[in-house]
Amino acid sequence: MGHTPGLEWPSTLDVHALLADGWRPVPFREFVVKIHSRCDLSCDYCYMYEMADQSWRERPRRMSHEVAEQTARRIGVHARTHRLSSAALILHGGEPLLAGQELISHLVDKTRAAAGSGVLVDVAVQTNAIGLNDSYLQLFDKLGVSVGVSLDGNAEAHNRHRRFASGRGSYAAVSAALHRLITTGFRHLFSGLLCTIDLRNDPIETYEALCAFEPPRIDFLLPHGTWEAPPPSRLPGKAATPYADWLITIFDRWYKAPEVRVRLFEEITHLILGGASSTESVGLSPSTIVVIETDGAIEQVDTLKAAYQGAALTGLHVSHDQFDAALRMPGVAARQLGVRALASECRACHIQQVCGGGQYAHRYRAGTGFANPSVYCPDLMRLIGHIHQTVKNSIEARPDRSLP
Repeated sequence: MGHTPGLEWPSTLDVHALLADGWRPVPFREFVVKIHSRCDLSCDYCYMYEMADQSWRERPRRMSHEVAEQTARRIGVHARTHRLSSAALILHGGEPLLAGQELISHLVDKTRAAAGSGVLVDVAVQTNAIGLNDSYLQLFDKLGVSVGVSLDGNAEAHNRHRRFASGRGSYAAVSAALHRLITTGFRHLFSGLLCTIDLRNDPIETYEALCAFEPPRIDFLLPHGTWEAPPPSRLPGKAATPYADWLITIFDRWYKAPEVRVRLFEEITHLILGGASSTESVGLSPSTIVVIETDGAIEQVDTLKAAYQGAALTGLHVSHDQFDAALRMPGVAARQLGVRALASECRACHIQQVCGGGQYAHRYRAGTGFANPSVYCPDLMRLIGHIHQTVKNSIEARPDRSLP
């Protein structure tokens, strides 16, 4: 069965009924701006270019100054309307550095001016680092832009997927850029490394290769996939847990001697101890992310592009729509409903508060939409169970048995 618009969850969600029942949306706080829609790498696992949604082909390569200014104004209005004390501006793509320094400066300055002195606008860029030269580092230092870099491990691991169109690996260029970032007086800009898991890469070797750059934080990402297009080695409905096993190997090493912050492990541990999540990968905290494409289209979180063509669309545009209009759309509301948005199996599960159904895009199945457990369900069950038992054992081993 293919995608059936209007019939799959959450298209059937009655937002008016939710509002009448007292539900209220949470304002957006993270604005992901696609300033350039193309990339100078050709990674074979990229959800932007290699998966279901191919809308990038119809969009301008580079965001115009006009759209950047419209975006800045909309962010400012949203922040002031909801009396936000802070907001995050994420420069994204494609590869954002291809947009050029002038556009980046323009967007950052206009956004901060539009938000006003009462709103702290934190700016970050997520980059493959190919173009991260001294000039860019000086600009980011001047603007106060933090830098996150995508790196999949050592040279062999990284070059397995993250290659130039010619087929040549990009590790040497990325490694050189990272050394430049951490050794030339710009280390304070470094926000962390993002690593997409490949089961063929040794987990400890991967972890050590990332730690060698002394990142403030590591984000391990599960490869994007759905029930219709499963990720590598994840057989839907099968009990095997290859991704959990890979991550547990690192977790056991990390838990005994945490050399660096690992976001997924910290989030799960925090949730087990009764906290709230700050990521969409786990937990039930409302999603507060909105995406602005190069043409000014307002969209839902871009990982939905892994599900089907048009999955992230809202039909809204920064030239004539406020962000509040998106907050009342079924797809956005579903990301803020917590337990009520979970599949029946997940609502009955004992780890629902920790797992949260997993990442939203990974729940997609034609016919039922996103009203399903994650395609990674067995892996999440095993990983969370292992971390829970490890934390429990640590607490019970303490003389006073108090929380760490």
